Amino acid sequence: MSFNLRYASESDPHPWSQRRPVMRRLLREERPHLLGTQEGLHGQLRDIAEDLGHAWIGLGRLGGSHDEFAAVFYDAERLVPLEYDHFWLSDTPALIGSATWGNTVVRMATWVHFADLRTGTEFLALNTHLDHAHQYSRERSAELITRRLREPDPALPRLVTGDFNVAAHRNPVYDAMLAGGALADSWDTADERGPQYATFHGYKPLVPDGDRIDWILTSPAVRTLGAAINTFSDDGRFPSDHLPVQALVEL
Repeated sequence: MSFNLRYASESDPHPWSQRRPVMRRLLREERPHLLGTQEGLHGQLRDIAEDLGHAWIGLGRLGGSHDEFAAVFYDAERLVPLEYDHFWLSDTPALIGSATWGNTVVRMATWVHFADLRTGTEFLALNTHLDHAHQYSRERSAELITRRLREPDPALPRLVTGDFNVAAHRNPVYDAMLAGGALADSWDTADERGPQYATFHGYKPLVPDGDRIDWILTSPAVRTLGAAINTFSDDGRFPSDHLPVQALVEL
């Protein structure tokens, strides 16, 4: 699952204290083995870990526990992290908090090399959140991410989750992420899929056949059995201003 959580705030009309029970119900019903999140704040991530019972890996965009995270949650009964790291979407990716491509909001990626305890299969998961306002930053970020994905063992299956802030099939960022056939869009390759909605709704009525700005990408050899955009709400309240995107994959 890839899910922009909408950072925790107690400001009306959608405070975290009211959204958290809806988030808890959604995640407990779906129980994803792997959950890539965007925008989560430290206390909010701790709430989700408590509610879902998953472990997680992440670092605030400015280092430590401050600012938003690109945290990766995982079911510790199924998955074990072998190694992990973070990098920043800039010309100096190892420099914590760096931003060099015109974006005023610091952007980063978190990756984890997992082993599946049930099957022994190893894979690489990368989670990110591209800039909301600067196309140049998004394009450079896509180039950096795809380059970094080539660096570990090329035999490892890849799973990429993220809020890319551009519509699938309608932006050069999408083309860059899928360039050369190194990654595939799980929504397009799925054996079965549910109805499509715009994945950002902003707490407004859902838009059928709208833009997918939240994606799950896979290496081509990964089979996607099913894909869905989850529209769960409780008495009209949504857990976030984004809809989570899900995929059932076979590595």
